[in-house]
This record gives sequence, structure tokens and C-alpha cells, in this order.
Amino acid sequence: MDAGDTSKGIAVNLSFKDIQYRFARFLLTVAGVGFLVTASVGMVGLYRGIIADALLVIDTIGADLWVVQGDRQGPFSEGSAVPLDLDARVESLGNVYNVRRFRQFSYQFLHNGKQSRAAITTLDYPKDNGSWLNLVYGRSIGAAHFEVVADVSSGLHVGETIHMGKDEYRVVGLTAGMVDASGDAMMFITLNDALAISSQRTSEEILLARNAAQAGNQNSGASSSAGRISAVLVSLDAATDPGTVRDAMMNWGDVNVLTQADQSDLLLNQRLWRLRLQILAFTAVLLVVMAIIISLIIYTMTIEKLHQIAMLKLIGARNALIVSMIAQQAAMIGVGGFAFGLLLSNLIFPYFPRRIVMTPEDLGLLFAAVCIVSAGSSLFGISRALSVKAQEVLS
Repeated sequence: MDAGDTSKGIAVNLSFKDIQYRFARFLLTVAGVGFLVTASVGMVGLYRGIIADALLVIDTIGADLWVVQGDRQGPFSEGSAVPLDLDARVESLGNVYNVRRFRQFSYQFLHNGKQSRAAITTLDYPKDNGSWLNLVYGRSIGAAHFEVVADVSSGLHVGETIHMGKDEYRVVGLTAGMVDASGDAMMFITLNDALAISSQRTSEEILLARNAAQAGNQNSGASSSAGRISAVLVSLDAATDPGTVRDAMMNWGDVNVLTQADQSDLLLNQRLWRLRLQILAFTAVLLVVMAIIISLIIYTMTIEKLHQIAMLKLIGARNALIVSMIAQQAAMIGVGGFAFGLLLSNLIFPYFPRRIVMTPEDLGLLFAAVCIVSAGSSLFGISRALSVKAQEVLS
């Protein structure tokens, strides 16, 4: 074994000896770093989960083109209302094998004596019976009216009935992990049922609309959008050029046509852009706090063993040995904290009310960040250790 290998072995041994001597403090430091890692994983995972929820319908419903209201970017970025018969106009173009009408809106319903909220999402039955849903119990929609498929997060069960609008709806199936960008459970019903629910108005709304009509208010028909849909979903034949079909519909002048990529881009780079910046800012703050904690601990540990460092220098130890010892202690704290944080994340995040998505890429980047933070934090202790003189052993 050469001198370099011997020095490394001595450094590792000294690092372990020092940690064993102050083991309780080492564990507390690792736990503190671990909780910060858990918070960082949670922040990034929450953002990934919100993205997954926001893109859920866009990615799974299987539409190549979304036909929405002219000069609008709906239905997820802003309001959109198109005529109910727009699907017939789209079908007349040819080269399309599936055209469906779509609408989604929030709705409050009473369940077990408590008010709950869900994202009502329409199925244009029988063109769309929900075969794309992630069913875990029961079946999909099999009738034109009064059946509902709900996500398990809604608290509903197969066979239950809930009152929506003026009618009773029977739960025939349950999905898993199908929520909207706000975290509300999705409930899937037929389009005609959704239009009936959304068009129901209270007596106060009817009275206000009647008074507005008598006063000649031009906005008195604003609620008429309740009888409309938000978009028409178009699935194309494999050999059809989406650009050609899109250009043909854009020539109508009263609609806007978005591709699946357009919808995803609008959500990620417009609606969720500020959220992304906030998540990155909070994660950066957590990493800075982590760096401060590791720096203070390593610096304190170095100060406490200045006499021993001076003794090592007196007997001829190289600076590389001392640097290696301090750097290894910082690495043990960082790696140990990351491992503890990752374990804690896997234990608690499955029980969070919002989806937390931990991707290998994000975890790899976070581990690299922890390693960089640990290495940078050790520089303060290394700088102080290298300034120690061998003569100080006598002081």
C-alpha cells in the first residue's frame, strides 16, 4: 500500500472516530439535513404532481385537436363556449374518425351530510363511454342518463346515489388518481346530464335575469353559456395531416384550434409558470439553509479539534490528510441526510392530500445539489483547519 492509500485510510478512520465521539450530535445533524431534504423533495414532487394532474385529461383523453371558442385558449387556460352542434360541422370535414364534445366545471354536492366539491367532466356518450378512464372498481358509463364514475378521492362508493341538479345519480365505477389541477376529484357523467345540471338556476338567478331583460340589459343572456360546451375533441386518422385539418377549421373564423402540444404548453408555460418559479425559489431557500447548517456543524467540529489537528501537523501529517478528514465528515452528513430524507419521503408522502411525484431525474439532481452543498460547506472548516500551526499544540 502506497503513502496515498495509507493517508486515505487514516483520514477515514479519524473521521469515524470523531463522529463516534460525538455521535448524538451527528445523528441530530443528519436528521436536520434529512428533514430539509424531505421538504425539498416534497416541494419538487408537489410541483410534478400538480403538472401531472393538470395534464391528466389532455394526455389521456386521446384528442389530436381541441376546437375551442375563437380568440380563446380554452378550455383549461380560459373560458370557452362553442355551439352544441359544432361537432357536426367538424365531422363534415372528413379524415376524422372520432369527434367528441367536451365540458368541465366545478360542482358542489352533498355527501354524508357534508358539502364536497368535484370537477364534473363530460363523456359524450355513446361516442365516448369512458374507456380511457383509469377504472379500479365497477364499470364505465353504460347509459345515457343518471350514471356517474367518480374518483376514489371523492369518498364515494360503487352503488351509492348522489343528488345533483334535480336528479339522483348512481355511482357505477371508481377511478384512481384522476383529479384536476386544483386537486378536486373528477366525476364523469354524460354530456346531456352535465348540461342539465349546469343549466339549473335558482329562483334568485331567474328573477335577476328577468329584471335584467325587462331593463334591456344586453348581458342578461350571459348564463346562456350553461347550455354550451367548452370544446370539441378531434381524433384524426393516422394518415391525416393535423395541420391541414387545423387550417381548414381556422378558416371558419369563429373557432380556435389547439393541438395537444399547444394545450400542454399553455398550462406549463402560462398557467403554472408562477407556481414553477415559487417552487424553485422555496427549494433554493431550503438548500441555502441546508448549506448554513452543514457549514456551522463542520466548522464547530473543526474548532473543537484544533488541538488534535495541531498534533497531527506536529507529527508530520500532510494537509491533504486533514482536508480529506473534514471533507469526509461533511460527505457523511450530506449522504446520511439525503438517505434519511428519502426514506422519510417514501413513508409520509403517500398519505398527502395532493399527489407527490418523485422522479429519478429530480432525485438525482437533488442528490447532486446536496453533494455540492456538502462540499461547499466543508470549505469553512477546511480553511480554519489549514490555518492551524503545529506550535499551537503547546497552547
